[in-house]
Amino acid sequence: MAFCGLDFGTSNTTLAFWRHEAPELAALEDGKVTVPSAVFYDRQGQLTIGRAAMARYVGGEDGRLMRSLKAVLGSALIEEKTQIGRRAIGFRDVIADYLRTVKARAEASAGEVLDSVVLGRPVFFVDDDAAANRKAEETLRTIAADIGFRAVSTQFEPIAAALDYERQVRGEEIALIADIGGGTSDFSIVRLGSARRARADRSGDILANDGVRIGGTDFDRHLSLGTLMPLLGFRSPMKRPGRDVPSGYFHELATWSSINRLYSSKTVRELHEVRREAARPELVERLIRVIEEQRGHTLAMEAEAAKIALADVSRADVALGWLEAGLSVGITPEELVTHTHVLAGRIAARVALCLDQAGLTAGDIDALFLTGGSTRLAHVRAAILATLPQARVVDGDTFGSVGTGLAIEAARRYGDLSRNADGRTSAA
Repeated sequence: MAFCGLDFGTSNTTLAFWRHEAPELAALEDGKVTVPSAVFYDRQGQLTIGRAAMARYVGGEDGRLMRSLKAVLGSALIEEKTQIGRRAIGFRDVIADYLRTVKARAEASAGEVLDSVVLGRPVFFVDDDAAANRKAEETLRTIAADIGFRAVSTQFEPIAAALDYERQVRGEEIALIADIGGGTSDFSIVRLGSARRARADRSGDILANDGVRIGGTDFDRHLSLGTLMPLLGFRSPMKRPGRDVPSGYFHELATWSSINRLYSSKTVRELHEVRREAARPELVERLIRVIEEQRGHTLAMEAEAAKIALADVSRADVALGWLEAGLSVGITPEELVTHTHVLAGRIAARVALCLDQAGLTAGDIDALFLTGGSTRLAHVRAAILATLPQARVVDGDTFGSVGTGLAIEAARRYGDLSRNADGRTSAA
């Protein structure tokens, strides 16, 4: 039975399998072990995924780009369909198409068919909604079975990251695992150690799990609303005193999973009416052009790229000449913090909840293990570190720790390390 761990992420996906008695991340796109969770369907319905999907969109090919596919799980969108050329396709089928391609590429990398999988899942797909969380996990399991996995189980993503980290632990310690990804921020407190590694049942070592549906795409959205959307009329006044241009268009345009909703003749007709009543119609004219030319994803990419760049530079310049000659905006790290500091605070607040759940204090945590792309945001990192000032900080593989840990869990469940190969989910 060939097994693997699959980390289907909001922004990126990884898959790890077992080779030479160790987990190995599969090459999923052009030799890289990550593939963006993005799909592009051209007008003939031909599918492209990952970086190539975004390149086709940016290159101006006619078709539909969709990103943040994982965000659809647990939402009403999962039961809806989207128009691809002349046919309508369900979002469940879009995710299946994407993951089927990922599976095929991983099998090519592994050199064998992968028929058993441990899927990563956030602590909460949806905040404060147990039924929606169950449905999201069931949907993900069903999709995995539909694309050819015969044995399917799940594990919390921060627990998987803990299993990856445990490979370097020599003694015994209590670690808080922080997995700050594209769509969710998840935390676990776990007892780790070389003597515990071979135990079949690790449920007693898991002291707390908590999370919140805030991730990198939320930072993209807030940054876009604060810096890019005002150029299109966000919060600009209407001619009638006391009213602004309706904000709903901008919130949808700044949210990866809802951008495609705006690409309709109905929206364009509405916006032409808004332009007539706007005090600054030239701004709304830019918004209309973005919708008519279906360039909303370009704006979202610009916001994401600026956020990533600000980890290393003092100013990120966003050139919008494609929208209007000479149009550009510069974004500083201070502006990123201004527009997103509330999100960082809400993420860090989950640490205290995790400690309470475990019955521990900050001083009881020996190590803080950080993984996930959003841990590269300086103010997010600082907010988390401030909650555990005495803990040793360990940086994991930013994008690969969860996938690697899921493969370790898969070996326990389905492989030579397995002592409970019935596919039960440990603590998930």
